[in-house]
Amino acid sequence: MNQKAEAAKLLKPLIEGKDEAEIAEMLEYPADRRMGDIALPCFKLSKVLRKAPPVIANDLCDGVLQNPDSKDTFDRIESVNGYLNFYVSPKAVAKNLSEISQNERYGSSDIGKGRTIVLDYSSPNIAKPFHIGHLRSTVIGQSIKNIHKFCGYECVGVNHLGDWGTQFGKLICAYKKWGNKEEIETRGIKALTEIYVRFHEEAEKDPSLEDEAREMFARLEQGDEECLELWKWFVDISLAEFRKVYELIGADFESYKGESFYYDKTDAVVSELKEKNMLVLDEGAYIVPLDEYGMPPCLILKSDGSTIYATRDIAAAKYRKETYDFDKCIYVTSAGQSLHFAQFFKVIELMGYEWAKDLVHVPFGTVSIDGAKLATRTGNVILLEDIFREATEKTLAIINEKNPTLEDKEEVASAVGVGAVIFHDLSNNRIKDINFIWDEVLNFDGNTGPYVQYTYARCCGILEKAGSYGKGGLLTEDAEYNIVKTLSLFPEKVEQARRELEPSVISRYLLDVCQEFNRFYHDCPVLKAENEETRNTRLDIVKATGIVLKNGLGLIGLKAPKNI
Repeated sequence: MNQKAEAAKLLKPLIEGKDEAEIAEMLEYPADRRMGDIALPCFKLSKVLRKAPPVIANDLCDGVLQNPDSKDTFDRIESVNGYLNFYVSPKAVAKNLSEISQNERYGSSDIGKGRTIVLDYSSPNIAKPFHIGHLRSTVIGQSIKNIHKFCGYECVGVNHLGDWGTQFGKLICAYKKWGNKEEIETRGIKALTEIYVRFHEEAEKDPSLEDEAREMFARLEQGDEECLELWKWFVDISLAEFRKVYELIGADFESYKGESFYYDKTDAVVSELKEKNMLVLDEGAYIVPLDEYGMPPCLILKSDGSTIYATRDIAAAKYRKETYDFDKCIYVTSAGQSLHFAQFFKVIELMGYEWAKDLVHVPFGTVSIDGAKLATRTGNVILLEDIFREATEKTLAIINEKNPTLEDKEEVASAVGVGAVIFHDLSNNRIKDINFIWDEVLNFDGNTGPYVQYTYARCCGILEKAGSYGKGGLLTEDAEYNIVKTLSLFPEKVEQARRELEPSVISRYLLDVCQEFNRFYHDCPVLKAENEETRNTRLDIVKATGIVLKNGLGLIGLKAPKNI
């Protein structure tokens, strides 16, 4: 980033109407280093300057070379076929390496200082198993939170639990008919899921059960003591199990306020919408028409007078703005809910709240199991605890075979096994649908989380063997130069991931770092380098790589064991 900024600074006096930030945006990193470390494609300027790209590149090259400051960072600047190519000097690269290796927080920034981000993610339904479908919202949301914190933002993680609605009428009804208190206390959510699935099976034979369930939920809404007690019990059992999973994957929340918290806050929303003449009566229900914005109407009150998700979400957004005064409120949910978010965001805007522009939906693709859709009521789910257990057992078997004397091997196996599952998800662009195939998730070869963790552990091992070491010098080998150049991109990748709300930017970057490091390690002896200065330089590279890998793994929620 520093060198991009330097190139932009040199170009600014020569390009009218563009500031340094705009010029920096135009700069690219050529895939082939023979074409420079940084390049300006002058095709982007030909319309504005009304000249052919090669002419623009030649003029800019002449202008930059007349600036004596150009020698501080670049040892060569050339015009080639409409491109202006900058070659970073070995001295500047060595300075980069020194900066990285001496900064344990390398890649972090204070861009978000004094600003608050609220993130609504995970948000599972109470009394339903935490399955593979919940993993995406949780790990994507947590990673986006980690990235913002790393950039200096105050972050508030909200777990908007699905703890209200007609499903609780069904569950209460099912428990009263077939539930066993001791079994549920012992087996938790699994036992609750079984009676919930049984309710739907029985309701297909006896539709009157649906009426009983509606009556139970009505009693719950009216504050019936027995129903409330059962509901609270279901919530407590569920939260205890959810927290075990959150601890495993490093997810943390500042608030667990779910839908039930906003139940008594929806009347105020309805009253405000009525006062602002926004509600229209339609077949007994109250809606906010949105046809002029290309959307179906937003349902606010059902014909029976009860509220719906949108009403509670509007109440929640208002509460969060009043409580946290957020700069952004980010919702991490399935792409299938995009219309819902577009609708209630628009309603908040029409209510006159300018902060509606700060509400952001981060959609992600669906998860299927061997092509089949997930469905709790039919039992087609894979529980996260089962996935994590299998991944951990497989990792432990590998450790027992290759490194049986490893200390804390159960802890390391958990970090690597769970990390494999998380990385498998976050290595894909979040909008991409995922077909969950066991063999792929549990394949630790190739571009995987364990590969990144193992590379970090290799860095730690080299440094431990080396002990203390002195000051290095200039880089002399291409492999040294290439790894340092890749490491130098980390702050830019963090900023890109933050701006695009896309954790896979970090995951894919970490794989690039590992590949470059392993090429360097293969080509350049470290501990047995030809002289002391070269050895020290290469140890600095190892240290810098370890810092970037550890920080990057932390951003996507993976642990970084020093020994594997």
